[in-house]
Amino acid sequence: MTFAWYGHLKDLKAAPLWIAIVVSWAIAFFEYCFQVPANRIGVTYFSLPQLKVLQEIITMLVFAGFSVAYMKVPLTRNYFFAAMLLAGAAYLIFSEKPR
Repeated sequence: MTFAWYGHLKDLKAAPLWIAIVVSWAIAFFEYCFQVPANRIGVTYFSLPQLKVLQEIITMLVFAGFSVAYMKVPLTRNYFFAAMLLAGAAYLIFSEKPR
């Protein structure tokens, strides 16, 4: 989803908005084809809040790599602090005892 949502800011900058929308949705469609089954499988192992926190952590890791490697955004200490907050969220949600 990261590439579908943000890749057009670099690759399709001169293209009309409607082309960026169509290309982004085409990319997102294929990602959804993997995400929906992954959620159905994941919910058998994790609670819904755990699944969401895990998804957010993966999304932020992918976004950090994408923004640094592809979009050439400099890595700052805020990435580290954000990672620590996500680790805290993971600790809190995964330490909860199931009912």
